[in-house]
Amino acid sequence: MSNSRVMWLSPGDPPDRFPPVALALREPDGLLAAGGDLSKDRLLHAYRHGIFPWYDEGQPLLWWSPDPRCVFMAGDFHVSRRLQRECRRSAAELRFNTAFSDVVAACAGPRRSQQGTWITPAMKRAYRDLHDCGWAHSIEVWQAGKLVGGLYGLMIGTAFFGESMFSLQANASKIALRYVTGLLDSGALTVLDCQVVSSHLTRLGARIIPRAEFVRDLASACDGPRPYAGWPDTGLPVADLRWSE
Repeated sequence: MSNSRVMWLSPGDPPDRFPPVALALREPDGLLAAGGDLSKDRLLHAYRHGIFPWYDEGQPLLWWSPDPRCVFMAGDFHVSRRLQRECRRSAAELRFNTAFSDVVAACAGPRRSQQGTWITPAMKRAYRDLHDCGWAHSIEVWQAGKLVGGLYGLMIGTAFFGESMFSLQANASKIALRYVTGLLDSGALTVLDCQVVSSHLTRLGARIIPRAEFVRDLASACDGPRPYAGWPDTGLPVADLRWSE
């Protein structure tokens, strides 16, 4: 089942006013609704139901739920022998939520592979608000006192919704991603949502699952009502983390 048009939302609509994700367009894949706002309640409701915002500056606010979905689950992340060797010798450290706005700004920076960015000023403000409320988090890689890579996203219950990552140093974003997938392996997380399929993520072990399966799993994964507070308070040496599979 799919729809032939998207639902238009107004900022005054209730935060839960989204159509069923099964009505998302097939072309472009996953477009479900437009308009509304980036309020905390609307964003949290959207993520809990497999929906996320993604739009360019100057476009209307667009809401997506693509099918299939790209995710990591326990045991999926592939740690190459080369990455294991490099990380065991690394002098970098992981920090958590110490430079959230800097991570978002770096993720919004220019990329060789694309023009502009989808992380608009409104998106930056919205995710900063979610961070201040304890829902959005940054996993950061620091080298010699400088932020050299990382990622940010939302954690709701045992689901982590990855938004974007960046590297100013080789493999920095992979290190941050490996830490999050380690939470899958330990049981602290049940799913890491990567939103859309990419060859980079599938090479690292991400799997492709039907949207219906993903949304069904979110119903239990997002059951936790409170923000996650289990991030380490101090930096962790990258070399001390478990790098073998």
